[in-house]
Amino acid sequence: MMKTLKQIIQEAEQNKVAVGHFNISECVGLKGVFSAAKELELPIIIGVSEGEASFIGYRQAAALVKILREKFDYPVFINADHTKSLEKIKEAVEAGFNAVMFDGSHFPFEENIQKTKEVVEYVKSVNQEILVEAEIGYLKGSSTLLSETIVIKEEDLTKPEEAVQFVKETGIDLLAPSVGNLHGMFKNAQNPALNIERIKEIKNILRQISGQTIHLVLHGGSGIKDEDFLAAIDAGISVIHINTELRLAWRRGMEKVLREKPEENVPYKLLPGVVEEIKKVVYNRLKLFNKR
Repeated sequence: MMKTLKQIIQEAEQNKVAVGHFNISECVGLKGVFSAAKELELPIIIGVSEGEASFIGYRQAAALVKILREKFDYPVFINADHTKSLEKIKEAVEAGFNAVMFDGSHFPFEENIQKTKEVVEYVKSVNQEILVEAEIGYLKGSSTLLSETIVIKEEDLTKPEEAVQFVKETGIDLLAPSVGNLHGMFKNAQNPALNIERIKEIKNILRQISGQTIHLVLHGGSGIKDEDFLAAIDAGISVIHINTELRLAWRRGMEKVLREKPEENVPYKLLPGVVEEIKKVVYNRLKLFNKR
């Protein structure tokens, strides 16, 4: 019997590795991500944000992932990433998602708690096995190439005591803290270093909550230094999100194949080049996240 997503994440934490979470918006991305994971025989999470879901569809994305899981008997799961309303959460749950991320980080802290609690109560009333993730702290940027340098301040980071309060009052399964990470990648500079000590502080204080095992998720993984990834995993990160790097690989692959085949107009003859570029990124990231 295939392990659940919760079991997969628990094992990752125990083994000091991380599960890769890769966003898609169409079948080409999914093919590239899945082929890399299958070659390495590693579990993966497919992410679909609200914007990506508006293109591919929640039901369509869930169906595609389910087909792969059943056809290959493979641990591939799907998460509704950065979902900002209970209405969209319900859409993802009804479509058959394995996890949902409610992003109320733009609300005041107490309001974020209340809205997240409502999400948890709804999701768990439908299916206890669906994992619920939430975010606290302030993650800047967006999943694009960033032209301007973003400064991450101390007050942007998640406070350990707030993490404890948030987890106790909401009942979430996964927490995405702000620990020096940001969404997107700088165009002409290295992304900021992660605050590894803050990850340790949050993880250690969450371990003290009786009866709850909370796993930490790192958003904005694109552009982070390899050594920071490894240190973050060692400090307590169990899931890592990659998106911008895949978008860049998609474009790089398409531009390359169009240069090589300027007269070609058959999609299935052009798109394999895009799949390969995405596969390379995912393959390298998965190898790094599972380095012991």
